[in-house]
Amino acid sequence: MLVWSVANQKGGVGKTTTTIALGGLAAQAGLKVLMLDIDPHGSLTSYWGLNADYCTESTYNLFEHHKTLDKNTINKLIHKTNLENLFFIPASTALATLERQAIGKDGLGLVISKTVKILEQGFDLILIDSPPILGVLMINALAACERLVIPVQTEHLAIKGLERMVHTLGMLSKSRKTPLEYTIVPTMFDRRTQASTTSLRLIKNQYPDHAWAGKISVDTRLRDASKAGVAPHVFDPNGRAVSAYRSLLKFLLKVPDSQQDSTEYLEQNVG
Repeated sequence: MLVWSVANQKGGVGKTTTTIALGGLAAQAGLKVLMLDIDPHGSLTSYWGLNADYCTESTYNLFEHHKTLDKNTINKLIHKTNLENLFFIPASTALATLERQAIGKDGLGLVISKTVKILEQGFDLILIDSPPILGVLMINALAACERLVIPVQTEHLAIKGLERMVHTLGMLSKSRKTPLEYTIVPTMFDRRTQASTTSLRLIKNQYPDHAWAGKISVDTRLRDASKAGVAPHVFDPNGRAVSAYRSLLKFLLKVPDSQQDSTEYLEQNVG
């Protein structure tokens, strides 16, 4: 099983869109995918038609029952999407109270890691959509994953957020047995603007070993897909953003460019 977290210490950079786009494409390729929404704002939850203000069965329950967590408890929280092989656990705004609750409590930093371990045989890929704030929720996301995907909007302020994120990873690596692999994904690229072009060049020059060679361009079809409540690849199978996310997924899964049938390759190499 693969576990990826999608995170950045700046909001509005495309974390939820990236999570859903990758999840949808992976499900289409035959992987059984679970998305965990651990952001109190619940953008991923809203995408699939639920309201984080009213979710009584959510990722918050994982933390609430972390001492007695088992497979049955987790399975009750899992929702189906309108796509085969794609599932999610919604968020609750109650997640915002965890920072206060974490004071003086042991074990809250590894709740998602425990959840992932319990679900190890049930899914091929788990994607964690995390909040843009360094705290107990992001620590959970970073501790649980084997790869971090960092969407970064191609503009100056977002690059500053990236610098903070990379600094956080440096601190985290001291407490991990192995360094956390991470991939920087330039998003919302607009070739018509000098600022976007300059920012893209800066990202790739500053982080040559971690920046994905591609980019996700501005595409209004992503917003339209969100409004319709369907995965981007369903709404616009051949859109430029979907095509870019498809390339990103192949890169993250290490599918060779020469391999035309991703499904066949994944069946043989993932799971």
